[in-house]
Amino acid sequence: MSLRVFTRALASSPRLSASKFVASRGAFRREFSAECKAIVFEKHGRPLDVLKIHTFPLPDLADDSILVKFLAAPINPADINQVEGVYPLKPPFQTSALATETPLALGGNEGVVEVIDVGKGVQDFKPGDRAIMRHTIFGTWRTKAVATIKDLTKIPYPSSEITAVQAATASVNPTTAYNMLQEFADLKPGDWFIQTGANSGVGRAAIQLGRLWGLKSINVVRNRDDLAELKKDLESLGATKVITDEELADKGFRSVIKEWVGKSPIKLALNCTGGESTTNMARQLSEGGHLVTYGGMARKPVTLPVSLFIFKDITSHGYWLSRWSDAHPDEKEKIVNEIFSLIKAGELKDVPVDKWVWKETMSDEELLEVFKKGVSTYIEGAKGRKQVLVI
Repeated sequence: MSLRVFTRALASSPRLSASKFVASRGAFRREFSAECKAIVFEKHGRPLDVLKIHTFPLPDLADDSILVKFLAAPINPADINQVEGVYPLKPPFQTSALATETPLALGGNEGVVEVIDVGKGVQDFKPGDRAIMRHTIFGTWRTKAVATIKDLTKIPYPSSEITAVQAATASVNPTTAYNMLQEFADLKPGDWFIQTGANSGVGRAAIQLGRLWGLKSINVVRNRDDLAELKKDLESLGATKVITDEELADKGFRSVIKEWVGKSPIKLALNCTGGESTTNMARQLSEGGHLVTYGGMARKPVTLPVSLFIFKDITSHGYWLSRWSDAHPDEKEKIVNEIFSLIKAGELKDVPVDKWVWKETMSDEELLEVFKKGVSTYIEGAKGRKQVLVI
């Protein structure tokens, strides 16, 4: 195909327009702008009210940049809180970068991309490679982006071994569970930990990592109609015991827990809820135990009796993955790669997901409707299922 014909073909494409060609080392290399569709908001508020679709052109490919297309992006609690304006870390409102006069913010922090093209100065990535976001606040609820090597962590396995959805959900929940089990208490095989929200993405990952590391777990869930089925599911992942909030609150049930653990200590408690269940869970800690709070889904404060500090010498911590991962990108990459290896080996099972699929044939209205259905499912309570946008 001649250069003239190739340029004309690119220019006629509705998704990709040619802008220029440059000679490099005796060969022609293309530079182009791609059109991006993204979920954005121009003000904080109720997600179903403020989220909308925005289409804008991406900049031409520079020597050090990488053009990527998104394959999948989860809808995480932090993402929703950012839209609401109640999360400490918020995406910036932009104009020129999004080709808009009205400042807009891009939603989404976690996702997986495939490399479409790279600048001539990029050596570590090539077309066809897949990657996840190296930092937060990238804006992952979109179809395409121009990134740099500082933005991406390459996935070392092909799609036949790690699916797009698996990759898209590996860098937040499993990494959070991994760090909390490793960093706060000196856990040894045979030791116990206890956690609320055990059927969440973090909770399910903690159960499985605990099993792999020889740890025993007490897993607290809310009572529900399908409790027997949920218990069976968590036990199949490696949960030692599964109990309800009501059982945890029952003073008489403490003797049952003591019988389970025997002389082994409960060194660590993982809290994603707050409120009364966290207080009751902290009471189960052994002397010198550690309570780690990484979420507050009940939207209630953590209240701890003075006696736990004085007579049990427990320590209460907070854990925020966003702060840790942005400060330790290389360490996060090592952990994520280990998580990928566990997924590949079948040792770490996927979190249950609902897929919300964007198709090229959909109109903007249809794309927005699909995404809002995913958001609505999350808000109404997805019963431990992750909501994932698949593109």
